[in-house]
Amino acid sequence: MSFFPGNDPVPGDAFACDAIEHLIIPRSSDIGGFAVRRALPSVRRRLVGPFIFFDRMGPAVLKADEAMDVRPHPHIGLSTVTYLFDGEIKHRDSLGTELVIAPGDINLMTAGSGIVHSERTPENLRGHPLSMSGLQTWIALPDHLEEIDPSFAHTAKADLPTFNDRGASGRLVIGGLGGLRSPVTTFSETLYVDLTLEPGARFPFDASQEERALYILSGEIEVAGDRFAQDQLLVFRPGDEITLIGGAAGCHVMLFGGAAMETKKHIWWNFVSSSKERIEQAKEEWRTGRFDIVPGDEDEFVPLPEGR
Repeated sequence: MSFFPGNDPVPGDAFACDAIEHLIIPRSSDIGGFAVRRALPSVRRRLVGPFIFFDRMGPAVLKADEAMDVRPHPHIGLSTVTYLFDGEIKHRDSLGTELVIAPGDINLMTAGSGIVHSERTPENLRGHPLSMSGLQTWIALPDHLEEIDPSFAHTAKADLPTFNDRGASGRLVIGGLGGLRSPVTTFSETLYVDLTLEPGARFPFDASQEERALYILSGEIEVAGDRFAQDQLLVFRPGDEITLIGGAAGCHVMLFGGAAMETKKHIWWNFVSSSKERIEQAKEEWRTGRFDIVPGDEDEFVPLPEGR
């Protein structure tokens, strides 16, 4: 969803919890009544593990005369991850992929050397009010895999492991946790977990992950005596044992992280690379029409931003 002109996140207020390295407050942009909050990248924190981009979409209700229409746009050097809580999105890409993602499913599109895709409201849902809520994240690729062939993988909700234990329930979207393993394949150590805590329920956040964070989707969460509210991103210090506790009304959070990238990653618009020169090349290729087209969605595209 990088087409959204999201504002940069801002640092949060001071807090007492030593286990938290950064508290980030995403800034919200209203795009035609559709709220988008960008938590990564931020001034204080560019990546958490391989996650280099984190957008919270909605929740919102599109009116009967509104629709999501993300025109074809390019990516290099990353995998996009689309995960919905409500609504549906029709995905098309330059590989010829065409399918609808529903809540709980996961789309993982690896751009590698270059891919183009569009995301739109399915035709059968247009003309009716539509609830939309979800996350769009990007996972940076290791340097030696930045130019691999593009690919696309869809994993249905039914194929993702779930857990439910003493008030802590959820779905393992990517990676491994508590003996469970997601079937979604990534190119570096990655963790992505959809977690709901009932009031007072406790959940240990495994310290084996090199870098860890959580985004509070709803409710309130307690960490080491400090309480944090909806739409805050908490980045934890490496190696610390963390226990998450559901607030008075419980909470819904997304846990994420993984192995840190070995080298610096550059990000410009929809392009991620360890090389600034490669990003300049991608800009010129998009400007001059050398990326592949999206079958079935050839008539529109997002122009290269000027003056950036």
